[in-house]
Amino acid sequence: MTIKEFFSLKSNRYFWGNLIAMLLVVVIAIFATMKGLDSYTLHGEAIEVPNAKGMSVEEAKRLFESKNLSCAIADSTYIKEQPAGCVLEHLPNAGQRVKRDRVIYLTVNTKSTPLVVLPDVADNSSLRQATARLTAAGFHLTENDTIPGEKDWVYGVRYNNKLVTLGEKVPVGATLTLLVGDGGNVKAENDSIPNQTEVPTPATSTEDSWF
Repeated sequence: MTIKEFFSLKSNRYFWGNLIAMLLVVVIAIFATMKGLDSYTLHGEAIEVPNAKGMSVEEAKRLFESKNLSCAIADSTYIKEQPAGCVLEHLPNAGQRVKRDRVIYLTVNTKSTPLVVLPDVADNSSLRQATARLTAAGFHLTENDTIPGEKDWVYGVRYNNKLVTLGEKVPVGATLTLLVGDGGNVKAENDSIPNQTEVPTPATSTEDSWF
């Protein structure tokens, strides 16, 4: 068989028919695979994340579900000015485009005020030092209560009219009252001991006795 006869469709009709059929099968398989991948990954379809900040968790859940998205609580924090249980942040952020069924992770405001250990300022700090440490920690201070003691020395801390002990926890941002010395004299321990009186020495006569 000559080369001309080999490439002749008339002479090798069966061979060329099979070759063309195989090429068609390959093309169809590639096309079907690409379409399947597009359908699986939702190629070209994206959903804009709605803004759920300030909503309750239930409201946010309904909002995301209406957009074919889901949500889950990932973290919590405390902001006094925000309602308890509301959504503070979420990732991805509002306006970003995501795939269908994407999970949106929420940061919510805690429903109860967290407790923290009070800084150790009682009988350990001056008024200035205690004020700086407590306000830096987010606490509020009322007018000081004064007691006899070294002036401007902090002897204790009250919360809700109760003396706070070392290591005790109080709510974040609580209002506290400092017990501060007014500069009055503190009674010394030996002030209560009476002075010892001197025992008088018996008098001796200067006159000699004669027998």
